[in-house]
Order: sequence, then C-alpha cells, then structure tokens
Amino acid sequence: MNAITQRSLSERLYRTIWRWHFFAGLLVLPFLVMMAVTGGAYLFRPELDHLIYRAIEDVPARAAPFAPASLIIRQVEAGVNGRVLEFTPAAAPNRAVQLLVRGPAGEALTVYANPYDGKVTGSSAYGGVMQLVRKIHSLQHFGFWASCLIELTAGWSIVLVGTGVFLWWPRKPAGGGVLSVRGSPRQRIFWRDLHAVTGILACAILLFLAVTGMPWSMFWGAHVQDWATKAGVNEPAPPADTTPEWLMAATMPSMPHAPHAADKPIRPDVPWAMEKMPMPMSQDSPRAPPINIDQALARFAALGLNRTAGITLPSGPRGAYVGTWRPDRAEQARIIYLDQYSGAVLGDVGFRKWGPAGKAIEWGISVHQGQEYGPVNRYLMLLGCIAIVVMAVAAVTMWWKRRPAGTLGVPPPPAVPGMAKGFVAIMVVTGVIFPLVGASVLVALGIDWLANGGIQRLTFSDS
Repeated sequence: MNAITQRSLSERLYRTIWRWHFFAGLLVLPFLVMMAVTGGAYLFRPELDHLIYRAIEDVPARAAPFAPASLIIRQVEAGVNGRVLEFTPAAAPNRAVQLLVRGPAGEALTVYANPYDGKVTGSSAYGGVMQLVRKIHSLQHFGFWASCLIELTAGWSIVLVGTGVFLWWPRKPAGGGVLSVRGSPRQRIFWRDLHAVTGILACAILLFLAVTGMPWSMFWGAHVQDWATKAGVNEPAPPADTTPEWLMAATMPSMPHAPHAADKPIRPDVPWAMEKMPMPMSQDSPRAPPINIDQALARFAALGLNRTAGITLPSGPRGAYVGTWRPDRAEQARIIYLDQYSGAVLGDVGFRKWGPAGKAIEWGISVHQGQEYGPVNRYLMLLGCIAIVVMAVAAVTMWWKRRPAGTLGVPPPPAVPGMAKGFVAIMVVTGVIFPLVGASVLVALGIDWLANGGIQRLTFSDS
C-alpha cells in the first residue's frame, strides 16, 4: 500500500471517528452538563445540608445527657402525627437527632429533634434538598424511563472518551493543541484546543465517572444487581430466616429512597451490594414482649456498632431492628440485624463478607461520590465535573464557529465508506455490555442511513 493510499485511509477513518464523536456529543451533552453540575454539588452534601438546614440541625449543647431514644420517638410522633421508621442519633452535642417519619398523608419526612428533650426543631421532605439533587442527578426524580437515560449517557460518554482520545492523538510532531492551547477566545482554534486538552487531561476521571455511574441506572444497574445476587458474587448468604417479598410488600410502608416510593416496601439504606438481600425475620412465636429502641441501641453498642449508625425500627411482628453504619470508606460499612423480641443477632455483615462484584461496585460508588480517600478524592471528582462543563462550553462554541450558516454542521461521511470496522466492533461490544446503548447505536445508524440515501451511503457499509 503506497503512502498516498495509506494517508487516504487514515483521513477516512479520522472522518468516521469525528462523525461519531459529534453524534455522541449531540446525544448526551445536555445530560452530561446537568449531571456534572448536580454531581459537583452533591460532593459537598454534608456542608450544603448543614448550610441549608442549620436553623433546625443545630441545637445548644448542654451538660445534661441525651434523652432516651424512646422518649424522643414519642415526642416526634406526637409532634408531627406520624410514625418513626428510622432513628439516627445526634452526631455531636450541638446537633439534632434525625428521624425518618411516615407523615399523616403517607409522605416520607426527615424530622429533626433536640437530643436533650425530644422536641421537634423542624422537618423537610425526605433527605431534604440534597436528596432532590441526588435524584435529579440520577434522573430518578423523573421516573423509570428518564432514569434509563443515565445508562445511555454513561455508555455514550465512554464512546465520547474513546473517540476523543483517537481524535486528539498527535499525528505530527507535537505542537500546539496537544497539551497547550493556541490562539485567543475569538478564534475557533482556541476552543478546539481547550476542548481537546481538557479532555485528554481528564479522560481517566471521565471514564471512571461514566463506568461507576452505571449502578444507578434503572436498567443495567438493576439487572447486574439481580445477576450478581443470584450468582453469589454480590452479597453474602442471607444472615438468618428471611422475610418473603410478598410479606414485606404487605406489611412495610413505602421506601423513601426508591424512584417509585409509593410502590416499594421500606428497607434500610444499606450498601448497593445488599439492596437485593432479603430482610431477616424475628422469631415466629415469641415468648417475650419486644425489646424497645433503648434496649436495641444498648445491644448495638455492645456489639461495637458506631453510636451514630442509623437504626431502622421493626415493621410488623416479624420485622427486625437493623443498625446500618455507612461511613465514607466502603470497607468500614457494617449492618447488624437484631431479633425484635430477644435482641439476638440475626446477622452481622460487613465489607469483607460481600462478594467480589459487591465490593468492586460499592468501592466505585464511594470513590464516585468523593468519599473513599478524603479531600483528595472529593476534589479530584470535582475536577472531573468542572472538566465536563468546560469541554461542553468549548464544544458548543467550537461547533458554532465552524458550522456553515443555516445548517447543523454535521461532519460529512467519508467519501468511500467501509472504513471503521474496528470501531464498529467496539460499538458492538459496548452495546452488548450496555444494551440500551446498543439499541441507541442502532437508532443512530438508522438515522445515518436515512439521512445519506440508504444502504449505499451508510457510513460503515462495504462499497
């Protein structure tokens, strides 16, 4: 093959990759920007939560001991005319107790109470503003089909990163646009270089965010969770006699952190690896009255559970107390189940007991949320969010400056089709791993086929 033919093939391959990079950006750019902004905000959830709810979170510290949890629960239930489902002790002498409450109309509330006397200091919708930010970030706020866009966005983001690296790759002796930005903001070359250089410096973070964001998707995430659970590579074996799903649905109120809260039973906010794990049941024919929350807390403390762990109260005669400790580091998570009558341990599950899939995904989620490795982790993820916004602004500006007047400026297909079979193979593999992405690729190919006059003009067909 002579040099001219080689160069021609290289140019056609470049045009093909550029064209699909453009399509991928067109599909996901608005969602990527939205996720970058909300994700960047969620990285600072503790600080923003306290800033927003300081008036009801902060209480005057006293020399007196905290009131018993049973007294606080009675005070709260009387104050809001609801039922307490979960109790989280005060994290500090000047902080309020947090309680998950089912309100009189069936709504889920986060209620704050003074830990010294149990008086209600205020309330918000479950999880407050930052829970809303989280649900917008994952598109769960808009229902099942909207949240499926998370999978599409993450999958096409992987395509964007792969094609972007190919387009950036130097084909001449290193100069401007590789690791430096040329020109001024009035010139297209400035925005092209800003887009390329930002992308190559942040590509590893962007790829990581895309892959670790997949567990939140309502299609891929749910199916992988089911598969990993059934295959035994996700969670440990059930810790004790377990509650049938039909009984849980019949006896337990709705789960506030689910996308369709009114249709789901409540479960503790356990790690991803244990969300599909059946709930343990208390003894079937108890010979003693139930222990109260104060006795349960004492039992959890004796077992070494962190004193600020959330405690889910039993629901129904077979329900169990569940103590859930979810610190920043996934490896330190721990969940203990207690029989509500005897206080016996029904299960004590930590990171080391999870399967390999559960460990890997939970670790990825912790890093994704900027928690696993402290401030360095948080600010590294924030840089990824900022990079997405910078690249999006640069991409739109670059496109606007390049496009011919009155057209979309879609990169043209190569003059001779049939070039990117390797790229097609990558797209097929991506589609198999992420089925919704694969379906969207077929749709994009169909649109490309129609827009270019049928099979003879299809970008990837053989001539």
